Amino acid sequence: MSMTPAPHAPVDWQAQELLLLREVMKLVGRSLSPEPVLREMLHLMSELLGLNRGRIVLRDEADHDLARIRLAYGLTATERRRGRYAPGEGITGHVLASGQAMIVQDIDAESQFLFRSVRREDLPPETVAFLAVPIESDGRTVGVLACHRIRSRRRRLTDDLAILRTLATLTGQLLRLERLVQAQTEQLQARNEALTRALDSASARYGLIGCSPALLQALGELERVSQSQASVLLLGESGTGKELFARAVHLASGRSDQPFIKVNCSAIPDALFESELFGHERGAFTGATQARPGWFEQAHGGTIFLDEIGELPLAMQAKLLRTLQEGTLVRLGGQREVRIDVRLVAATNRDLAHEAAAGRFRQDLYYRLNVVPIRLPSLRERREDIRALALHFVNRANQAHQRNVHLAADALQRLERLDWPGNIRELGNVIERLVLLADRPVVHADDLGRFVPEATAVNTSPPDVGLAAPGASLVRDYQSARSHDARQLAEALAQHHGNQSRAAQSLGLTLRQFSYRLRKAGLR
Repeated sequence: MSMTPAPHAPVDWQAQELLLLREVMKLVGRSLSPEPVLREMLHLMSELLGLNRGRIVLRDEADHDLARIRLAYGLTATERRRGRYAPGEGITGHVLASGQAMIVQDIDAESQFLFRSVRREDLPPETVAFLAVPIESDGRTVGVLACHRIRSRRRRLTDDLAILRTLATLTGQLLRLERLVQAQTEQLQARNEALTRALDSASARYGLIGCSPALLQALGELERVSQSQASVLLLGESGTGKELFARAVHLASGRSDQPFIKVNCSAIPDALFESELFGHERGAFTGATQARPGWFEQAHGGTIFLDEIGELPLAMQAKLLRTLQEGTLVRLGGQREVRIDVRLVAATNRDLAHEAAAGRFRQDLYYRLNVVPIRLPSLRERREDIRALALHFVNRANQAHQRNVHLAADALQRLERLDWPGNIRELGNVIERLVLLADRPVVHADDLGRFVPEATAVNTSPPDVGLAAPGASLVRDYQSARSHDARQLAEALAQHHGNQSRAAQSLGLTLRQFSYRLRKAGLR
């Protein structure tokens, strides 16, 4: 049923206008596209106000010197296709060019009226008026809202013009919103495509697992700096995969076919730092029977990764700074300078800025290292990656230990809900223990209790992971090279019947760190 009032009944035009606006505004926000709103608007203009054959003419996106009818009501497809106007051409083109509304009281008496879209013979025989108002967005005219109406209707043309201005303003705002949404959508699509490419390439090249936004952000930063020669400082909690990221920086750079040397600064005694990093000449100290290049020389042309650089003694920090600034070093006991070309990647879980402010780390070295800081996300910040990581560790442990253990869906869901203070390292250790000790091939959520430490419970604050008690989390922080004396090492070995792995675990050390201390203490 038509909403147009009977011909001879008095019309409350204000009520009709309010009804039109109310019905149009109901549709706003239901769709990201303005077209459904504008189509209904043109329809109600005709039904409620007698503003017929309404059309919205917009500048062509490819050719701004041409405007086309984008939406219309009461026009055939052929008539819409004919509605093409250059700025200044006809009434529509004039409004488009000038930004000023126009009223044609009699289209037959107006020489500028083109009859381009709708021919005269297809219009009513009585006097027909034409109204056109500009559509503005961001301060410029982007289109025209226009319509026909019978001139003899009992309604003032100025009232029609007023409501058309209001509707044109609404149209401009909807079109602006459409452009904003489209621009943001394109940006998000481009970003997603770039991040997907980064993830795909990085996963294939580096073995990095996951697709969480936090990981993708770190990967994106890595990719952007990989081709530069700037020092990279990897920040984050222990167990977040700093060594793997450091190797990724190397592999993504132009140095990928050159050496990659990794040095754990926490595992080197203070007395050996200079010799280990910068090398020594024959006779430089007792036992130096021949010259030996240090880690920096061995990394010449490639990348050196200094893990736990916060453990570096202040005296070595000064020498490291000089080497980084000048690109040369002098071996212990040597006289001549050796030129080196090394890209430095450093890592720490300490707050180096705080350490520098407290005088425990050189500020000038901190600024030299902090050229490109990349923060690696904790596992709590990338829970969506836990499932993929857990399955990866299960497969690896099954292959390494000739087992056939699998995680049920409820077990994976529980792992995703846990907090992992030791991050990826803790997850890997828990999965390996689970694979070794599981009583049945399929592990369910109820079976995880004896494998998952209480410290990993959800929403607990990260505990001190420096020392791991037997049966607790296998996660440990790096210890100073002086952390344990010969007596402690010997007692740990005796307590675990000579099993170095368990002895190292009880002291919060890696097997490599424990073996290193045994050699230096003369116990091996």
